Amino acid sequence: MTRPVTVGMNNTVGSVGAAYWGAREASLRNAPLRLVSAWEWQPYSRASLDSNEMAEQWSRRVPVETAAELRSHYPGLDITAERLTGPPPQMLGRAAAESQLLAIGVGGLGGRTGFLGGSVASATVSVAERPVVLVGSGRRSAERGEGVGEGEEHGEDTSGDEHPGPVIGGPVGAGPVVVGVDLGRPSEETLGFAFEAASLRSARLDVIHGRHRPPARDEEMLQNTLAPWFERYPDVAVREHSAIGKPARELADAGAGAALVVLGLGTRHHLKGVARIGHMNHAVLHRCSAPVAVVPRR
Repeated sequence: MTRPVTVGMNNTVGSVGAAYWGAREASLRNAPLRLVSAWEWQPYSRASLDSNEMAEQWSRRVPVETAAELRSHYPGLDITAERLTGPPPQMLGRAAAESQLLAIGVGGLGGRTGFLGGSVASATVSVAERPVVLVGSGRRSAERGEGVGEGEEHGEDTSGDEHPGPVIGGPVGAGPVVVGVDLGRPSEETLGFAFEAASLRSARLDVIHGRHRPPARDEEMLQNTLAPWFERYPDVAVREHSAIGKPARELADAGAGAALVVLGLGTRHHLKGVARIGHMNHAVLHRCSAPVAVVPRR
């Protein structure tokens, strides 16, 4: 049985946008789409009884209504909706474990105020054992084909040429996939997800890595790291760029024209009960305008 693409619906303005993003991703992967909401009664919170009841009704209603809306845009897609009861991070983490990936909507694009400020989003990223994609509110119109930029409707590459590294083989699609690579400890899970995402989209893959060694040594390490993936995904065009000093800024800036930005998640750290995802990932997530996939090491 094919694992679904799962969307965790929440009370942010990006939630329905994440559902549209998830529907397109499920179509690309020939997978079913699963819409879930996670709700837990808060008896000791400052919220009123009416607020709790409204949240409970929302958790039942919105996934079902969104599923019905999506079926009109994706008539051949298998779409289900359900409400999970329990602590949202744990419930969404379990849903992710049963899926190819989990998408979560966030408040907005650009500055992304509060992007990981919400405890549910940050905790879910930290505990999930599968990739989690954080999607901004602008994706609803984008996935429906509304507000498409000049050139994008014809499948042209409108991402610009900010990273002038070499393009290695394969066709170039519109909107590259961008991946950050730590040459000192490259993640197979992150690279595998990025190459697969680029292949599914017929898109270029932009590989951004920090520079800590002489350029020739970095180039050798990068080619050795990517060689198995070139063989597995010969259709993917790859362009590499060395970020000097501030890789988080380079990744965020590259994401301005990207279809997807892919980050790795290493060993999880916890401080005073607060889940931590790493300073660089945190910086990229707060700056990047594209959907961002955070891929954990297994």
